[in-house]
Amino acid sequence: MLATSTKYAIRAMVYIQLQNWKEMRPGVSEIAREIEAPTAFTAKVLHILTSRNLLESMKGRGGGFVFTDNKSDVSLYQIIIIMEGDKLFTQCGFGLKNCNDDNPCPLHERHVILRAEILDMVHSETVGELAQKISQGNAVLNRVVSDDLN
Repeated sequence: MLATSTKYAIRAMVYIQLQNWKEMRPGVSEIAREIEAPTAFTAKVLHILTSRNLLESMKGRGGGFVFTDNKSDVSLYQIIIIMEGDKLFTQCGFGLKNCNDDNPCPLHERHVILRAEILDMVHSETVGELAQKISQGNAVLNRVVSDDLN
């Protein structure tokens, strides 16, 4: 459903939030390793997020990525829109260009309900809430559970 870049963006934002809570600013290589993503691809994703002012990148000693203006309340919806637009919430589940209530595809009725549920979820979930779940031990960020996240 989500593009790989969007999944990496969400995971990177959550990891950065976890580190920022510890007053640390992770760099690209560290973020890529912890979210299990290629470094070059992670750098491109982080560039997009910084260019859209969700993150700030600090160079030099003690540099790394940090949330700007306490943006841990950024919703998953905001990240999805930045990374891939609104197609997840508007496209036909069957792939038709002109699918609508008057001209429905075979999946239309159920897909409309699914899209609405997904839209509700991504509007209500924030980076901070996801990071909190990990911090409390109720979820994991990657397959390798790190003791340094607690």
